[in-house]
Amino acid sequence: MNALLGNRVKELRNAKNFTQEQVASQIGISRQKYARIEGGVNSITLEVLSQIAKILEVSVGDITKVLDEAPAAVYRAGAEKTSSEEIFDMLDFFYANKNLYTKLQRKKDF
Repeated sequence: MNALLGNRVKELRNAKNFTQEQVASQIGISRQKYARIEGGVNSITLEVLSQIAKILEVSVGDITKVLDEAPAAVYRAGAEKTSSEEIFDMLDFFYANKNLYTKLQRKKDF
């Protein structure tokens, strides 16, 4: 999951001709941490994801759509390893999305 999101962010960043340093400085993180996000090593929080989307002038959905495009057959074939850590990461990501969505809805209502 992290690798898919990281690759998508990298594609969108390259399309805008931004460097990792430029995006990282606008987010307020080090270039190394940003590079680990693009490389799929670090998990990406929804807050950072929304900041990246804003900088790259895309929606969060434009970035996360790669998760929907992942072939289901790969999962069924067992090519993707499953572990409790991956499940907890997915749950964390879900709740982060839910919390950010709630925040955004509150801002929209004002």
